[in-house]
Amino acid sequence: MNIRVLRRCLPLALLLAILGGCAVNPVTGEKQLSLISEQQEWTMGAKQYIPTQQTQGGQFYLDPELSFYVREVGMKLAAVSDRPDMPYEFVVLNSSVPNAWALPSGKIAINRGLLVQLEDEAQLASVLGHEIVHAAARHSVQRMQTGMLINAGMAGVGIALADSDWAQLAMGGAAVGAQLALAQYGQADELESDHYGIRYMVKAGYDPMAAVELQQLFVKLSEGRESSFVSGLFATHPPSQTRVDRNLELAQKLDGGGFRGRDVYQRHLATLKRLQPAYDAYDKAVSLIREEKFQQALGEINRAIDIEDGEAMFFALRGQIHQLLEQPDLADHDYDKAVSLYPEMFSYRLRRGLHAYALNNLNQAQEDITEANRTVPTSIGYLRLGDIAVRQQRKNDAIAHYRKASEAGGAIGQEAQRKLAQLTGTQPQQQPKQQ
Repeated sequence: MNIRVLRRCLPLALLLAILGGCAVNPVTGEKQLSLISEQQEWTMGAKQYIPTQQTQGGQFYLDPELSFYVREVGMKLAAVSDRPDMPYEFVVLNSSVPNAWALPSGKIAINRGLLVQLEDEAQLASVLGHEIVHAAARHSVQRMQTGMLINAGMAGVGIALADSDWAQLAMGGAAVGAQLALAQYGQADELESDHYGIRYMVKAGYDPMAAVELQQLFVKLSEGRESSFVSGLFATHPPSQTRVDRNLELAQKLDGGGFRGRDVYQRHLATLKRLQPAYDAYDKAVSLIREEKFQQALGEINRAIDIEDGEAMFFALRGQIHQLLEQPDLADHDYDKAVSLYPEMFSYRLRRGLHAYALNNLNQAQEDITEANRTVPTSIGYLRLGDIAVRQQRKNDAIAHYRKASEAGGAIGQEAQRKLAQLTGTQPQQQPKQQ
């Protein structure tokens, strides 16, 4: 057992004695802590995959062929991995933040914001191979085990790690999935994923120099502090010159060569690149909303809709702008359109439900918020369901919803505790002081 593993395992000696010690890493062959079984790992990944996708923008559904292509490349690499039998899945997410992540059991996502930065299929293979190693080597499971030992109750934690207004309000499995997907990896895990990811690339027939070029680009961008990368890929996968040097050494040792696939990659990116001006306008509208320049934001999102009127996120944002401009009928129309285009997306249901609540349309609000909470439970969702139940004189339902909301902590949790105390005649619990 090497020093790194000893440091990981020795402080937990008593617990390991009870649980049977460290297991063998299926990729490296090293000993490692194992508190979560393979079956638990697979169940966890399957359960958290959809909620985690949705807190990161949801699926990019406008180009199914692109999603199929990414899945095809990913499965080529998964087939030559050290755990080819895992239930791998690959999805393209509708987010401009350049990032990619992996959940336990090979549930992998890549954002359209990263796809447009890549040049060819070999670079895509480099990204996906890297994420496959994170899953195959159980890096996220290892991080979760550490979290379990430090704080045994992760459910109910709100996390503000995503490019989403609602991610910080997510609860339960959705919050845990976001934490696993978006927490920063250590350098040891990154180097390990680079090393074995390059080996997978070569086995699948790709040029390993693509991984070197990609890391060189990321180091250059990190030095320039490009904001989109700082908030995305660099926050979770920090680049370094050490990674470049190690990748180059291995690529040269493996003799290089192999498939690059620039033409086929650019062909599959054609639709996304055609739509990029619309997403640029959307991102600009989001920035203008933060600056409270609502009319200018409306102009930008209308420009996005003129380019592509089948994108649900554009209508959801325009609904939000119309709300801010106190135009409830227009907001209602836009939220209806967003839900009709992507009915599975929790945030569109949640926005429409909260808007209906503000308009005193309690039945519509209850229906939408309940449906949103089935996919991604949120503290604001439980709080408003409690408020609706109170107004409809359903005391027991209100108590149940407020109790759920109170688990989140923060301002929403405190409000839920106050309302719960009023219903039950008890004193609200004191929130722990921030250190």
